[in-house]
Amino acid sequence: MQSLSAAWLYPLILAAGALQAWGAPMNGALRQALENPWLASLVSFLPIVAFLGVVMFCQPRPLPTAEGLAGMPWWAPLGGLVGAFAVVAGLLFVDKVGAGAFAGLTITANILMSLAVDHFGLFGMQEHHLSLWRVLGGALMVAGVALVAIF
Repeated sequence: MQSLSAAWLYPLILAAGALQAWGAPMNGALRQALENPWLASLVSFLPIVAFLGVVMFCQPRPLPTAEGLAGMPWWAPLGGLVGAFAVVAGLLFVDKVGAGAFAGLTITANILMSLAVDHFGLFGMQEHHLSLWRVLGGALMVAGVALVAIF
């Protein structure tokens, strides 16, 4: 992916975000069909693991070195677990609040937390301090999701 020009990054990211809006309702339907939310979560993740396994074997990359593993922050492998929390939340709650409110809430919470991550340089990110415009953008996200959730 490093060879992609910046002109392609934004459309790909927008496509990923648009497709994410499908995930929660799809997982909600899966939960209703399987009845067991934990089984539905497992079934939801199995195709991902299978797909990534196939891609890994088709596009081999070097295995990690001992130095790389030793230098890895303790929290680095937990990103998938953090993401799974959002998937399970969608699986359990999207049908109770609606796809628009669910997406709005998760995206707005993501934006607000991302502002904090940027401001404090958490998880090895380069610091990007809060400004009036970034705070205003976050506030507009909160106002927008309130309108989506209420109406």
